[in-house]
Amino acid sequence: MSESYDYLFKFLIIGSAGSGKSCILHHFIENKFKDDSSHTIGVEFGSRIVNVGGKSVKLQIWDTAGQERFRSVTRSYYRGAAGALLVYDTTSRDSFNALTNWLNDARTLASPNIVILLVGNKKDLEEAREITFLEASTFAQENELIFLETSAKTGENVEEAFLKCSKTILAKIETGELDPERIGSGIQYGGAALKNLQQTRQRSINKPDCGCRV
Repeated sequence: MSESYDYLFKFLIIGSAGSGKSCILHHFIENKFKDDSSHTIGVEFGSRIVNVGGKSVKLQIWDTAGQERFRSVTRSYYRGAAGALLVYDTTSRDSFNALTNWLNDARTLASPNIVILLVGNKKDLEEAREITFLEASTFAQENELIFLETSAKTGENVEEAFLKCSKTILAKIETGELDPERIGSGIQYGGAALKNLQQTRQRSINKPDCGCRV
């Protein structure tokens, strides 16, 4: 039985190695913590259908390796992404300091209208925290990013991160800022939306130009 959805969004998860990107993806797809997580080699993939503002949206999520030696491989996956979670580790100053480079990559290589959500992961490790909520929030505001702190271990805000990013993309489609038919937008119509679109166009074609025909 084929899946039915209104839209498909291509998502990326980017950020430094060890920030918990794979654990975020695993928790979102499987709804549980990935205990034996090792560094991603190249790119991993997951997908899930979610309800966003009454629309059924399939998220195709590419989890990219954070290690520098895989950077050339992972960069090729940026093309045509509609959304991205830019992840840092709240207990690692180095991962936070690297955000500017990751952000530049995303905005240079992905869709110009890519929606990026900044994610401060490992918020459950409060005693080891190195980055305050305020500092990260300021960075997000300065760079026009949505911002959330998550815990891939407890699952806190993991679902919310993907939904928040998806809602922003959907709102941009509805205002016409994003066009699912534009190549490289990272968005596709699903069967249900495509059917509605074709019916609307057919009605438009069949409509008389004026009332003067006999």
